Amino acid sequence: MTKKIAVLAGDGIGPEIVAEAVKVLNALEKDGLDIELEYGLIGGAAYDEAGTPLPEETLVISKSADAILLGAVGGYKWESLDISVRPEKGLLGIRSALNLFANLRPAILYPQLADASTLKSEVVAGLDLMIVRELTGGIYFGQPRGVRVLDNGEKEGFNTLVYRESEIRRIGKVAFDIARKRQGRLCSVDKANVLECTELWRETMTELAGDYTDVDLSHMYVDNAAMQLVRAPKQFDVMVTTNMFGDILSDCASMLTGSIGMLPSASLDESGKGMYEPIHGSAPDIAGQNIANPLATILSVAMMLRYTLDESLMANRIENAVEKVLEQGIRTADIYSEGTTKVGTSEMGDAVIAAL
Repeated sequence: MTKKIAVLAGDGIGPEIVAEAVKVLNALEKDGLDIELEYGLIGGAAYDEAGTPLPEETLVISKSADAILLGAVGGYKWESLDISVRPEKGLLGIRSALNLFANLRPAILYPQLADASTLKSEVVAGLDLMIVRELTGGIYFGQPRGVRVLDNGEKEGFNTLVYRESEIRRIGKVAFDIARKRQGRLCSVDKANVLECTELWRETMTELAGDYTDVDLSHMYVDNAAMQLVRAPKQFDVMVTTNMFGDILSDCASMLTGSIGMLPSASLDESGKGMYEPIHGSAPDIAGQNIANPLATILSVAMMLRYTLDESLMANRIENAVEKVLEQGIRTADIYSEGTTKVGTSEMGDAVIAAL
């Protein structure tokens, strides 16, 4: 049966990197992948066209699709807009509307890129980490929020951190299930010594562990977790944490792999439908220059094939092709080193297709 994929390129380098991922999908389609692509606007591009970062048409396309491929949103051009219509609101809005509560962010260091990491190769060589981030709750969505004027005329900004027990259990089950299929180790990251909300997080994760006696659960405060990621990252197998902590820690973990341009992600609902995107931003400073790294977006397609479209063999083909390209010494600027061959965005996409 034909699978529908909504393609939302977004802003900045989004259209360039998504174009390369679509080239990979088209190549696999010739090999029997039964898909139909439908395009929509999101972020600043959507605001420019429709006056909103998440048009209703985009929501309709996304809700009817089996999976969504997203580029990136945001840029300097829209920073002066009211916060309610900034590009990032489109991203938060689609996550919420589709109930994409589970964000999976793998951090895998390819052997060929061990020297690209800013850490010593012996610290990061062999890294294979999965960060599970809760995506539709926490301080990014909590109410009340805003900026108010106090009686003395001073402005005060405020946001609310809130998690229900059911939200914690839901993301916890995803993380435990993933850990069960990997090395059987799960580290839950919180700030339970300061925040009551994450004290509940820790209590709930501990209770949930009783259903997963084959998984070794540990707890770590977020500040220590950030330190440990750069001190001894290979101690971790799977990490699970809140929306904001996951946002920060996954970007930190990305640099262990040599470049944020290498890391894909999946955002899933309870039925396995997902939105797939690179974890990096729109990088408006390099947009349109054919120098962005498309590999994170291409690897996001591999995650889509594995987690939503039930095409694990084709997912393996993409991942093997990426590794082959790296073995050949082909590099975009962000992972380039002396002795390798520097190529542009489109050339990297062509190299992956050739390796397929």
